[in-house]
Amino acid sequence: MHSSVLLEPDEQETIADRAYRHLKNDIIDGKLAQGSKIVEEDLASEYGVSRGPVREAIRRLEGQKLVVRIPHAGARVVTLTRKMMADIYAVRESLEGMSVRLAAQRISDEKIDALFQLLAQHETAIAAADGKTYFQREGNLDFHFRIAEASGNQLLTDYLYRDLYQLIRMCRHQSAQAPERPARALAEHRQIVEAIAARDGELAELLMRRHINVSWKIVETLLPEDVHV
Repeated sequence: MHSSVLLEPDEQETIADRAYRHLKNDIIDGKLAQGSKIVEEDLASEYGVSRGPVREAIRRLEGQKLVVRIPHAGARVVTLTRKMMADIYAVRESLEGMSVRLAAQRISDEKIDALFQLLAQHETAIAAADGKTYFQREGNLDFHFRIAEASGNQLLTDYLYRDLYQLIRMCRHQSAQAPERPARALAEHRQIVEAIAARDGELAELLMRRHINVSWKIVETLLPEDVHV
């Protein structure tokens, strides 16, 4: 998302953290193409840091599956094949459906109010981008992350937002590029929160699963023809 409200820099950020953030965002945003070779020297020059922080950033992103290391070819940006993306969305639909059902049972009224406030922020950011983008920042500014946290199931949250999170964000960035998707996604998010507020876990799960399935259908139509299962 593009809004000064949502993009305030972290004053506690170290040089290594900054290199990591830049590289991660360049991969997720598509500035570094899928499958492209990662050249430490070039990135260090672009980010204004030494090669050490860039090397550390690459190592961290390997752990988050955004970077793969190929023997005799070095580090490259992950390539999301059609099969890999289909698998990610299938796992998301199942686990996020479960997380929202649990959230409807366990979330506090204060956190429900906070979700509505978050969506108001998102609406402002979408309007500022002329309705062309709905790409959420990480952590507490991410609607889906908030829902998972509210589930109260730490294993579920860890799997979604430690092991798969950056790959999920990479996939979501693609669906957010589709015309009219930002406004529709926001409306779907509101329906989900309304179901949570009504403590209707069954409806919340149905709406979340439908929301993620629609996103996958959009991504699937945007995939290039040469990406095969």
